Amino acid sequence: MQSTFQLCDTHCHLDDMRYAEDFDAMIKRAQDVGITRFIIPGADIADLKRAQNLAHQYHNVYFAAGVHPDLAYTYDENYLQEFLQDSKCVAIGECGLDYYRLEEKLQDFNTNSIDALKETQKRVFIAQINLAIATQKPLIVHIREASQDSLEILQAYADKLKGGILHCFNADMQLLKLAKSNFYYGIGGVLTFKNARKLVEILPKIPLESLLLETDAPYLTPHPHRGKRNEPAFIPLVLDKMQEILKIPKETLAQQINANTARLFGTL
Repeated sequence: MQSTFQLCDTHCHLDDMRYAEDFDAMIKRAQDVGITRFIIPGADIADLKRAQNLAHQYHNVYFAAGVHPDLAYTYDENYLQEFLQDSKCVAIGECGLDYYRLEEKLQDFNTNSIDALKETQKRVFIAQINLAIATQKPLIVHIREASQDSLEILQAYADKLKGGILHCFNADMQLLKLAKSNFYYGIGGVLTFKNARKLVEILPKIPLESLLLETDAPYLTPHPHRGKRNEPAFIPLVLDKMQEILKIPKETLAQQINANTARLFGTL
């Protein structure tokens, strides 16, 4: 029996070639458990055309236009502009700051300076924030080991932004300040991990009106499927864990998350 939840996976890399052979079956598995809308974030500028094509091939698939911070050196605003007027482009990103293992990224950024690498990420992050302001589309934000710099940048622009998502929320308490600026917190498979103590502890402190669901598929597969390819059909495992922690009826929680999704993205 089909679920009645009708939820949205707000962050799933369905343009990844790991779905090429069973895309239709993967979408059906998700729909059968109540995941009925899908947003493909823009991470690699080289994959945007594929994301756009999928969004036009499937009525319930949407995409965002943006560049991941690890690929900030590829940023091409003129190229992104081609996608921004597309009716299936519902957000800007995923963009942000990622300071994890910076030494390993120096060659890609063609620099020997970590400070210069950080400045490139910041510049490209701000450029994409300005695109979100100009288009009044939500911002999909990636933050890894860069909470303070990310917070300072987002707070500086928050009053002009429509809002956005802190994708794969990293359980940093200071980032909860952004809830007051119409930012939402993307919760995915990490919540089910045995080592997710920080996220489990902070989840009840996130306003219910600021919660969203995501997979980051094909990455971060929830327990008990860790080690396998992630896909939107696994979102109910995250919802179950959320319900267990928050002690709210699952139907009430799903309805609230649906309302949050509609408030940020409109009708999808």
